Amino acid sequence: MVNSGTTVAPYWELTFDADGDPDGRERDRLLGEVTARGVRDLIVFAHGWNNDRSGATALYRRFFAPVPKLAPKARIGYVGVIWPSMRFCDEPIPDFPHTAVPAPAPATALDGDTRHALLETFPGRATLVEQITRLLDQRPPEDAELEEFGRLVRELVEVVPGGPQPLFAADTLAEGVPQSDPLLFTGDTVAVCTDFARALAWLAAGGAGDSPRNFSLPNPWDGARELLRQATYWAMKRRAGTVGERGLGPVIGQLAVRAPKVRVHLVGHSFGGRLVSFALRGLPEGVRTVKSVTLLQGAFSHYAFSARLPHDPHAGGVLQGQQNRVDGPLVCCHSTYDSSLGTMYPLASRMADDDDSFTGDAIGRLLGPKWGAMGHDGVQAVPGTRALDLAGALRGPLPASGCVNVDAAAVVRHGGPPTGAHSDIVHPELARLVLAAGRIA
Repeated sequence: MVNSGTTVAPYWELTFDADGDPDGRERDRLLGEVTARGVRDLIVFAHGWNNDRSGATALYRRFFAPVPKLAPKARIGYVGVIWPSMRFCDEPIPDFPHTAVPAPAPATALDGDTRHALLETFPGRATLVEQITRLLDQRPPEDAELEEFGRLVRELVEVVPGGPQPLFAADTLAEGVPQSDPLLFTGDTVAVCTDFARALAWLAAGGAGDSPRNFSLPNPWDGARELLRQATYWAMKRRAGTVGERGLGPVIGQLAVRAPKVRVHLVGHSFGGRLVSFALRGLPEGVRTVKSVTLLQGAFSHYAFSARLPHDPHAGGVLQGQQNRVDGPLVCCHSTYDSSLGTMYPLASRMADDDDSFTGDAIGRLLGPKWGAMGHDGVQAVPGTRALDLAGALRGPLPASGCVNVDAAAVVRHGGPPTGAHSDIVHPELARLVLAAGRIA
């Protein structure tokens, strides 16, 4: 058992590398101790955007803190998943003082903490990080220099050929073939950066009223930092699927053999929601120990569990039917205050052949549902999905199975641009929701 300053016990950590390989000692410690500790319900939480282990542990400590009082008679164990991801240091987490950072560098430049995070997240690519930093600082006027910036960003987030990660980038399949890379990687860098700059200006103005095209933008470099951010997050999204299916899923399978009576409850924030969802696909055949899944502002396609996409009858979600691997509900929390998923995610996810552009009259019609995220409007195009607000969900009981969308905007509502309320998840109401989903008395 790990002592990481958490407020709950017993608590373990599971660390995975970018290809989903677990820390063997941590895995064996969990498998060897969970039964001896008398655990009946095991809550496994996967972080999303994060810089290091201490940041992840701080999230787990605060989120888990109210659980013992909410379920004083339950025999609960806790697992914090640690995987290599990052957040940009200008993204403050609401009411999270120990992650506070000094005033950030100008929005178009890279501060020292973010440069360090990039070096840690993409080891061996220091030269690329320095070249990217220099271009962001200098903002040369030539379009060719901006295109070079785009090339460097794409090279930064490339994976080593032959590894498993490219297999886990897609959220949807067209006739069994994964979707192509988004316009983020294939399009004209000047045009993509201009779109991001318009979106940032719109969010900075309050995200209402005039459309982004009405904001005067003197330089597409105003969106270049956002291109880097979104490319980095695309890499994190890819890693999340890899770690979930190749790492966490098999560990849960091993746990089911060693401790078959332990009920597992998966919780994931942001890309951690994608991680725990892909863990379902990595479960060995016949394993039914996962009793609930709770997605907190999930940063992946809202069609991921769909058998058929509304706009393409030949395409479906890469996780279609995986909700049936849960012996209980799959609960998806969403909030309209999450501007990262409501605006930036769909912009970054557009495909090269998409005919939607960021030049229409209203943000909803500009982006539409095609590239929406779980954490923005919940699971879509899955028959039988229930929809509740947070108060209704907490009154309960929740459905015993299937997908359940919970509008969590009553508490997930604080945070400034560009991410909005995306990380505003540390609330006792959401801890209660995890317990309700898992039917933990």
